[in-house]
Amino acid sequence: MTVQTVGSWVKRFESQGINGLYTCPGQGRKTIMDCSDEKAVRRAIESDRQSVRAAKEAWQNASSKEASESTFKRFLPALAQDIDV
Repeated sequence: MTVQTVGSWVKRFESQGINGLYTCPGQGRKTIMDCSDEKAVRRAIESDRQSVRAAKEAWQNASSKEASESTFKRFLPALAQDIDV
């Protein structure tokens, strides 16, 4: 944590009490990938099943979004949940 982050927590606690420390809607980093990206990611993976990097690049070209390879990999288990093996 940075000094600024802890300082903002202290200020919120002093002004709002314990409730000020809860995360409210709209706070925090916005997600890069969500359920609206599922179809595009599936198409990208189907086009190149052997390379995560190539699939990520195909998804980025199709969606005009950017994500790191690790973010892309973290999204993949969500796609596998509905696949019967």
